[in-house]
Amino acid sequence: MGRTRNVKLAAAIAQAGLSQSRLAARVRSVAAEHGANELTGVGQSHIAKWVGGVVPEPQAARILAETLSRCLGRLVTLADIGLTADTDELELPAWSDDPLTTLVTLGSKDMVDIDRRHLLATSAYSVAALALPDDQWFERAADRARARKPLSSYVVTAQDVDDVREMTAIFSRRDQKRGGRAGRAALVAYLRTDVAELLSGRFLSEDIRRAMTAAAAELAYLAGWTAFDGREHPLAQRWLTIATGLAEEVGDAPLAGHILRALAHQAVDLGQPMEAVRLAEASLSSRRYARACWRERSLLGVVHARGLAAAGDKKAAAAALLRAEQDLGRASDGDDEPKRVFFYTEASLAHETAAALRDLGDLKGAETQFKRSVRTRRAQFVRTHSVTLGYLGAVQAQQGHLDSACETWSQALDAMTGVQSGRARESIVQMRRALSPFRNRADSQAAELDARARSMLSQA
Repeated sequence: MGRTRNVKLAAAIAQAGLSQSRLAARVRSVAAEHGANELTGVGQSHIAKWVGGVVPEPQAARILAETLSRCLGRLVTLADIGLTADTDELELPAWSDDPLTTLVTLGSKDMVDIDRRHLLATSAYSVAALALPDDQWFERAADRARARKPLSSYVVTAQDVDDVREMTAIFSRRDQKRGGRAGRAALVAYLRTDVAELLSGRFLSEDIRRAMTAAAAELAYLAGWTAFDGREHPLAQRWLTIATGLAEEVGDAPLAGHILRALAHQAVDLGQPMEAVRLAEASLSSRRYARACWRERSLLGVVHARGLAAAGDKKAAAAALLRAEQDLGRASDGDDEPKRVFFYTEASLAHETAAALRDLGDLKGAETQFKRSVRTRRAQFVRTHSVTLGYLGAVQAQQGHLDSACETWSQALDAMTGVQSGRARESIVQMRRALSPFRNRADSQAAELDARARSMLSQA
């Protein structure tokens, strides 16, 4: 059975007014910009095969889409050139990809529920994809961004930047109050349409270009974080990869470190401690750590400690926790802090410290720190508060303090009402698992709590 001609790709090439050999030359040029040396040998025969129905390798497909975007002066996705029907993996971004192109491509996949379920079923959290490019790749990111030609005639202003930041703050507050699954569709829709269009426009100044790209990076980070909280880990990993690339394009080393820290946090939660340590160490690299404010340094450091604890390096983890405590202690109201870290407070440090101590087997210390987190957390952070209570109940149960655990878990269920969070749901599942030996005791506190937890899971 012969291959089906890719009419969408052929039409895009015709619209660009390019011969196959000229398109091949431009593909080679874009590939060289991205350091994709294996594609610098692309010739007319490759283009002919792709038009004839041969599906290119994922990286080649993405470079082809970016090349046609530049030629046509508009954003061209893989779907636009007929490269999504047979393999979803083509739409998954890699470090070498253009962040703007992959933002729209992944956003389109994330937007449609049925497609997102298919993506999650056919792809997985990838340890291999965590391998970071070398430092030179990151250093060249700004040059690549400056070389990108505008894809629309819209002139981006400082007010546009403020609008994106305002929307990011709104989505962030909703995430903190209701969980990562609440409002994600609206967040991704705004990111892949309005924000992508702004990134594709013309900028009044270099300062505005940098500010808009940084704002887009923070919103892409939030898309990744909400996916992480929703336990949609393949999507989270890919959004965070895009966000890191955008941050590096404007040389915002602290923001890039902040996002790499999130990837490290995810790796810890998914049982990849050595990858978590490596990512955390990258977030703590001299240029990222030295330019960060004290509060952010503490956040980077405590996640590093969690990775070390999960890896079983007790001494290094303890030292990292101490440094994180000291860094937070140096923070003051007069510091010039980015808005993204306003939420990192004593409660946040205590929560992460507790998780590290728990992984080290110090359950009593973990209980103390989880209680400290509960005691000091601000009221608006409902989702994190509910998760902390769930974790606190778990360490109390592990120590044999069932009555205390049940009381804590009851508070956790109260706090989780209305919260749409995969992490909160997972803590309920773990709660029921811990209660399983006691659920058949009629009229017991454990049995009542288990029934309530079961009801909440059925409603989620």
